[in-house]
Amino acid sequence: MMSEIIKTENLTYAYQDENGNEKYALNGVDLSIKRGEFVAVLGHNGSGKSTLAGHFNAIRLPSGGKVYVDMMDTSDENKIYDIRCTCAMVFQNPDNQIVATVVEEDVAFALENMGVPPEEIRRRVDDALKAVGMYEYRGHAPHKLSGGQKQRVAIAGVIAMMPRCIVFDEPTAMLDPAGRKEVMRVICELNKHFGITVILITHHMDEAIKADRVVVMHKGKIIMDGTPKQIFTNVDELKKASLTVPQTIEVLYELNKKSNANLNIDAMTVSECADILQSYLK
Repeated sequence: MMSEIIKTENLTYAYQDENGNEKYALNGVDLSIKRGEFVAVLGHNGSGKSTLAGHFNAIRLPSGGKVYVDMMDTSDENKIYDIRCTCAMVFQNPDNQIVATVVEEDVAFALENMGVPPEEIRRRVDDALKAVGMYEYRGHAPHKLSGGQKQRVAIAGVIAMMPRCIVFDEPTAMLDPAGRKEVMRVICELNKHFGITVILITHHMDEAIKADRVVVMHKGKIIMDGTPKQIFTNVDELKKASLTVPQTIEVLYELNKKSNANLNIDAMTVSECADILQSYLK
């Protein structure tokens, strides 16, 4: 039985708007994430998904309720360092995470601050850069890299710390399609081959499809939680939460609506969609 690495209990997070009124970005969130899971958290802008992500490594602390990371209470100040070593974060903009002028020095930066011995740093930096496919760029200047390459360097810096869980907060938001593909390949690899728990905050449906589980947020609450197939076939519910569905499902859904075709709409890939359409046209 896999144990939980992240658990929230009735989590609330309040802030004051410009008029001094109290608003809730999170309102009664109960969530449990097991070790080794790949969970995508979906939601429209303002749904609370990034606020939730910030609670997983104590960047934000609850206004009410509890957050536990590997059974450590995030509101316990003595545990902050351990919590952040257990659950690391990768942000939208890699430029905000890259601090050195040479790729390998950047990946080593956090390890030096953690007091890791030099030979161990060398090994971890090399392993982390190989894991993200950036080893041959180790002597390069980060500012000369593409957006996707920079994001992979930022991910390598996090992997080198050997966290058990990584939260990716919209890591492909600033990337072109090629960069997005590179980064998603690395994220899937970290989960499948290295067993790292991955929490991916995104609004891209094609990224969420790759997860084991999808959690949908709307107005600070979790409104859906299930496998990608379970979630994305609830087209009307997702549209109510201002979210789109993968194009493969959209095509079949619209066809059903317009022609009463009664097709199975759970096509996650283009080939699955093509198979369903082919048998329909026969």
